[in-house]
Amino acid sequence: MSSERLIYLPLGGAGEIGMNAYVYGYGKPGQERLILVDLGVTFPDMDGSPGVDLILPDITWLAERKNQLEAVFITHAHEDHVGAVAHYYEALGAPIYARAFTSNIARRKMEEHGHSEKAVRTVSPWPEVTEAGPFKAGFVPISHSIPESSGLVIDTPDGRLVHTGDFKMDTDPVVGEPFDASVWEAIAKPGVKALICDSTNVFSPMEGRSESSVGPEIEKLVASAKGMFVCTTFASNVARVKTLAEAGERAGRSICLMGRAMRRMIEASIETGVLKDFPKVVSPEDAKQIPRESLMLIVTGSQGERRAASAQLAQGKYQGITLAEGDTFLFSSKTIPGNERGVIRIINQFSEMGVDVVDDTSGLYHVSGHANRPDLDAMHKLIKPQLVIPMHGEHRHLREHVKLAKNNRLYGVLAVNGMMMDLSQNTPTVAEYIETGRTYLDGSVKIGALDGVVRDRIRMALNGHVMINVILDEDDEPLGEPWCEIKGLPETGHSRAPLVDVLEEDLSQYLGRAGSKTLIDDDKLEEGLRKVARQSAMGEIGKKPEVSVIISRLSG
Repeated sequence: MSSERLIYLPLGGAGEIGMNAYVYGYGKPGQERLILVDLGVTFPDMDGSPGVDLILPDITWLAERKNQLEAVFITHAHEDHVGAVAHYYEALGAPIYARAFTSNIARRKMEEHGHSEKAVRTVSPWPEVTEAGPFKAGFVPISHSIPESSGLVIDTPDGRLVHTGDFKMDTDPVVGEPFDASVWEAIAKPGVKALICDSTNVFSPMEGRSESSVGPEIEKLVASAKGMFVCTTFASNVARVKTLAEAGERAGRSICLMGRAMRRMIEASIETGVLKDFPKVVSPEDAKQIPRESLMLIVTGSQGERRAASAQLAQGKYQGITLAEGDTFLFSSKTIPGNERGVIRIINQFSEMGVDVVDDTSGLYHVSGHANRPDLDAMHKLIKPQLVIPMHGEHRHLREHVKLAKNNRLYGVLAVNGMMMDLSQNTPTVAEYIETGRTYLDGSVKIGALDGVVRDRIRMALNGHVMINVILDEDDEPLGEPWCEIKGLPETGHSRAPLVDVLEEDLSQYLGRAGSKTLIDDDKLEEGLRKVARQSAMGEIGKKPEVSVIISRLSG
């Protein structure tokens, strides 16, 4: 039996949709040479992570083994696959490999963070391969909702692995490469040990639709609109942006792109040659001079993001442009679960303006970029792997994908974040459990999910805050009365007296009763003041706030 092993370890993306990061390793246990496939982010929400800018995978385990890491391979340029490369480059230091379009996006991120663009290396698609320690990895074109998406063929001393990345079987994707079954058949011919496969749409029973199918419907909608026509989609869905722009052009409208991400994606597509013949666009400044019925805006913010162009327009004005009664707003996108409230808020704001909002309830104006169940079934039959490892999905998606594999008489393995799988033998086993979690980018600082920062922020948001100030003289006696400041709490309670006055009176009485042992001990005094303030607030307003105590002592 070989003393070396082949391992698979998801650090993000297995048990959730987003924040993808998958480690592969080969070598003696604990000494494996490693590669990382994708390094993405997910986005915060005000309920669970207020104030946080981005959520990154916890790469502590990998960073501690950075001297074993050979390379990072990025399958495509969606934020949940490439968004963390610049944030973690210092911690990992390994070269980053990607195809031209993805490299363009990754280099922009590296530049923004002051890292050398040379760390990102552009490679050609399959059959070209990149050697990284014991691995040979090749990018195989596959259709998705962003240009130059790729699956990875990873050849190891213990067999061939196929990592699909995000994909769908689209033979007419408008922009980018069509799905070519013959290429994947050839890849499968030598035999595939494991298929590590996208699971996002495993519950969707209908065959996936082509990106090209939405064009005629969008064109009819734009042609029938009377006022200004505004539409939003994922900025990275360059094919959809092109379809929207061409529909506007055919309707005789001037096209204006609004939102930094939208412009950046189109610029990258043109620079790398994946997008040709894009309609001429006008600047927001020029758009203000164009009659409403002759203007089409393509804007960011399809998921209700508060700072994106859609939300700004819904609040009244963005870059000098306002919407009005008779205008049309199209969501050419699917609302990601968890974003519904933000999207509905925008729809209602537009409704109050008299704007007609069209969403994808009809299914006419959006198609998914992920493989539905029949496509996953077809991929299983194309690759014929020894085993299937579902990825890119919540636990329910992974579990259902395992069932699908079993239906196809394949061995399915459910591996979630932190579960290191030993793939060396015919039957995979759990080699180790790694502690994984989330890292928050809070402003410019990275903090751990268990550090307590976000927890405290949530508690203050839920309970309000009281600050107590106390001064003691040289003899450890109170100097004057304690005073309070409140935030996020009602000014009066049941007694109808000002809440601050009630708190200060109860705190003053406590200080008057406190013995010398308490008054000379900051910890005991702080604990007592906090307890009194919380109990007093509970009696007045039915809520125990968070309390901060500042004790100042005068020196002799």
